[in-house]
Amino acid sequence: MVAQSADVKGAFGKAVAKIVLYIILFVVVSAVTIEFLMKNLLPKTFGLTAVADYIPYVAILLSLAFGYLILGAVASVIYWSLRSRYDHSQAAAVRNVVKIVGIGALMATIAGGVAGGVAGVALGGFLGMVIGFASQQVLGQAIAGLFLLLARPFRIGDAAVLAGEDGTVDDVATLFTVLIKPDGTKVLIPNNATIGAKIYLKPKSM
Repeated sequence: MVAQSADVKGAFGKAVAKIVLYIILFVVVSAVTIEFLMKNLLPKTFGLTAVADYIPYVAILLSLAFGYLILGAVASVIYWSLRSRYDHSQAAAVRNVVKIVGIGALMATIAGGVAGGVAGVALGGFLGMVIGFASQQVLGQAIAGLFLLLARPFRIGDAAVLAGEDGTVDDVATLFTVLIKPDGTKVLIPNNATIGAKIYLKPKSM
């Protein structure tokens, strides 16, 4: 069901405000923690010069934490920007794909920035390849689910044969299409298997 325009505008505005808030918090927390606390206060006042060795690790943790929060807020903005035209399932599928791709890009970027220079580019590229191969199956299913939700070759409640399984479509989620067989058995069919096979739609009973 498509959301009401007023609800979408309110939620969209909150998501954008979260992005701005998280960016400001990231800058402030990084400045206080690294520049003030670890570079000035602890070494100069308390003589804890060894804390400087841990600055890169703190920077990584802060970047991961706030990067994940900002990514989630960006995904929410995309979700609510789609809710005025599409229902929850379609918008959520796009949001989940954005999150999966964004997490991989975030980790690769941080790895590249930490190593620096040519080594950083190589490390970031290698990590990106590893993440890409590791998430290939999940990402493929998520993208296939997105195509199913946008193209809508079948709808919830349709009697169909999907990937060789006969039953009634119960749900179309991001990764799986749920089919209820005549004997009540619930079958979770990977979306990439569904979109890569023949789909038989049975005529509706009168």
